[in-house]
Amino acid sequence: MRSTAIPELVPTLSAGRHRSARKGACFMEFASFLAGERWSDHPSCTDPTLATLARAVNDTLRDDRRGELVGDIPRVIELRGDELRLGLVVALRAATAALPVASMERQRALAVGIIATFDALAELGINRPRAQADAENALAAVPDAATWARAHLADWRARPGDLARHGCGAIVRTAALGIAQACIEDPDTLLVAMLRAAIEDAEAFLGRDPQDRGSEQPLSLAMTREPQAV
Repeated sequence: MRSTAIPELVPTLSAGRHRSARKGACFMEFASFLAGERWSDHPSCTDPTLATLARAVNDTLRDDRRGELVGDIPRVIELRGDELRLGLVVALRAATAALPVASMERQRALAVGIIATFDALAELGINRPRAQADAENALAAVPDAATWARAHLADWRARPGDLARHGCGAIVRTAALGIAQACIEDPDTLLVAMLRAAIEDAEAFLGRDPQDRGSEQPLSLAMTREPQAV
């Protein structure tokens, strides 16, 4: 079980952008720092779609729950590869997690996102059996939205490259808001689970062992060095 305690010397995670670590930090700003990059919430060390999802989850979690993400920050460092394929993998996972609980309006958008990203991955020759099963179960849980999405996509198909560049970010932001504003008892737990599942999918897709992070500095030790200026 992951610890939710924030290590000593690490500022509390908070929503939004921060000019420096002294002002606080969001998830991706800490990632930029640990990666040795200039302080930024858009570092180059992480896949852009995964980084968008991390920012969205960071900003929509309640303040008293955001610290649960601290232990996941090192996992996204150097977690990037082919942006086209990896972005589709992350977007598919986020939409799948959010679809069953989102509002009807967002369910339609998320159902379109699931079908479009899955079809794009298939077109690129990417087979994700677990993701396919999870996506099919999510679509089956909301048949009206799934039917609407299939009818919509019968007249429109996005090329994989266009979807990855222009659609995946919108999908993951919609997923995060769909969960955060859902009429469920504990949206924060589902938000954290969605981000971790997306990280796990990205690790698996890139062939990265999630346990092989021995070279990464502990957060409390890393925070003793001075961040690079913005």
